[in-house]
Amino acid sequence: MSEREWVLLVYRVPTEPAGRRVTIWRDFKRLGALYLQQCVCILPRRDDVSVEIDRIIAKLVAMEGEFTRFDLPPLPLADEAKIVASFRTLRDKEYAEIVEECATKFVREIEFERFRANYTFEEAEEIGQDLEKIRRWFKRIEDRDWFQADGRQTVETWIERCQTLLDDFEQDVYRLNGDDADTNLGPAVSSLPFPQVGSIAPPPFVAPVTSPETKGFDVVAPRRDESEVGTEDQ
Repeated sequence: MSEREWVLLVYRVPTEPAGRRVTIWRDFKRLGALYLQQCVCILPRRDDVSVEIDRIIAKLVAMEGEFTRFDLPPLPLADEAKIVASFRTLRDKEYAEIVEECATKFVREIEFERFRANYTFEEAEEIGQDLEKIRRWFKRIEDRDWFQADGRQTVETWIERCQTLLDDFEQDVYRLNGDDADTNLGPAVSSLPFPQVGSIAPPPFVAPVTSPETKGFDVVAPRRDESEVGTEDQ
């Protein structure tokens, strides 16, 4: 038997307006909750998590919603292992989204700006802001990665590579716009080594939790919030 305790939440939100249900779902998703089925989620029992749960519940009640909170005792090791594996699966999916952002947007953006020789201070600043958004996105996921998912290190490597690309681009901007302007810009971006986009191996399938407290619930992974990068940064 493990010593780790859990919080299970079962809630209902009025169907109209539909935005209320989405708001609560998004809040729990940002907190890092694992959904076992619709409107049923589980979280590790932690002081920082409990504060956020109370905040979300207060919002839910203000929306005329209902909830039941179960403080679960430590689970059998086999059941806990399934839950922990499911949390890691969610975090790895989120880490993979950051890798995709780096590989298909950030790197390509620098390649494109080099292609069209857009070596301006404004462009360098804009690219730098994009990288800072990625860093903040990574920090939010890292904060809710309570069980050290494997994908974290791959993201760290990608961010380091992106920083190197940004540093090289900024140096070229200064060389071209300074008194010692130089048109020799060195190797192309595509010649630099990068981790493979698919280097985060998909976690093994996790069977539905079958502990007495959660029997009958299927583990449901929430869809990606398309505003993950931008909305939370505002």
